[in-house]
Amino acid sequence: MVNHEQDTGSWRRSHGTNGANGRHAVVIGGSLAGLLAAHVLAGHADRVTVVERDRLPDGPQPRAGVPQGRHAHVLLEGGQLALDSLLPGFMAELRAAGAPRVGMPADMVSWSDGTWFRRTAPTTHIYTGSRAQIEHLVRERVLANPVITVVGPAEAVGLVGDASRVRGVLLRERGGDAGNGGAGREPRTLLADVVVDASGRGSRAPQWLGAIGAEAPEEETIDTGLAYASRIYRNRSANLGTESLAYWVYPNASQVHGGGVLPLEDGTHLAIFSGLRGCEPPTDEEGFTAFAARFPHPFVHEWLLEAEPQTPPFGFRSTANVRRRYDRSGRRPAGFLATGDALCTFNPVYGQGMAVAAQCAVALRDTLDDPRRTPTTRRVQQALFAASRQAWDISAGADRSMPGAVGSGLATRAVERPVGWYLKRVQQRYPGDPDVVGPAFRSVLTLSAPVTTLFSPRVARAVLFGPVGATPAGPPMRRDAAGGGV
Repeated sequence: MVNHEQDTGSWRRSHGTNGANGRHAVVIGGSLAGLLAAHVLAGHADRVTVVERDRLPDGPQPRAGVPQGRHAHVLLEGGQLALDSLLPGFMAELRAAGAPRVGMPADMVSWSDGTWFRRTAPTTHIYTGSRAQIEHLVRERVLANPVITVVGPAEAVGLVGDASRVRGVLLRERGGDAGNGGAGREPRTLLADVVVDASGRGSRAPQWLGAIGAEAPEEETIDTGLAYASRIYRNRSANLGTESLAYWVYPNASQVHGGGVLPLEDGTHLAIFSGLRGCEPPTDEEGFTAFAARFPHPFVHEWLLEAEPQTPPFGFRSTANVRRRYDRSGRRPAGFLATGDALCTFNPVYGQGMAVAAQCAVALRDTLDDPRRTPTTRRVQQALFAASRQAWDISAGADRSMPGAVGSGLATRAVERPVGWYLKRVQQRYPGDPDVVGPAFRSVLTLSAPVTTLFSPRVARAVLFGPVGATPAGPPMRRDAAGGGV
């Protein structure tokens, strides 16, 4: 077993062993997690190389390497705080670029588990613009650093090194070979002192580790079979955009169809619908429109019938929760890390991916910068695991209760049952409680406060002894007079 306490040289800026240009870090993947990891590593390495499969666009356009990029992306408050910490002033840039800012619960007509939410004054905000816009702005900031370069289109096809230490990656150039993506080209070696896997949900690092004699991590999976479909529309409604900015139906074990309508930065709206295995939303025009009629109230379907389609429907079905336990002991090499979706990927319906990518980068920065403790590979990887844990607990916890869920992570420990009972009471109260339970629960769901917030004395009193507050009988199309709405 590798003694990770012996790998301290990998994380401090100094003259490297892999070339005359000093310490070199390689990041596999140029999406949000990879870009932000490269930004952090630029403070600790002499060179940082980002290996990216796609030819990166000049502007905020979707790309093939982000197949879910055409679908809904929300930036939760925890991600906003992390991005501003990493790239000061970033959120001001995002606002200036026109990203819609939706106050919760005031700006959204929402339904969950048989209950309409009171539209009281917002206690948190989410940004609902496109993934391409956010990634473009991050890319501009990060790649302005001369320490960071991009190699691509190219794909990593393996690791260089052995079970004790990673010494680089094997690269294959893509494109230019009669449309075969460069598959026939011979790989070349790119030496590195540190390799970070940010290649996303489809990471092949477990296989690469096996090929150099190391152990693959254990995997925890929970898969509900959820699929979703999205389509962009131009709004014609008198309500959406004035009294409301968005509509949303939250799925649960008794109501497995979910989705709604979210504003985008160019003034259009994205309609997104989801369903579990066996009741997936169609991607033909007629079927997509008809699917909205399955919701518990026709308000989304009625909006759809008035709106003007701008694109065909697009589908996406790779939505399992998968967590790779690189934080645990094992025969794995020093100098190798996994972050973002390559470490822990969530059911996208909960909107956590971008926030966790940014929070992982903050954890990487803080661990490398900590003068009190040596940043060994295992210690850094444990910090990345901790940064993703709350989102996993939320996403996996909700999906465990969904009908038809499968996977290795379904088991519930006996100690978790009282917590589940308590959280059920929280969920019953937060739609109609604008003062205590609602703000606390939203802060946890948006990853801006720890789960312990829900167990503070003030919140616990309201959860255990307080009544379930009154909520609207039908969709509240106007905000409450005091800041939100019945």
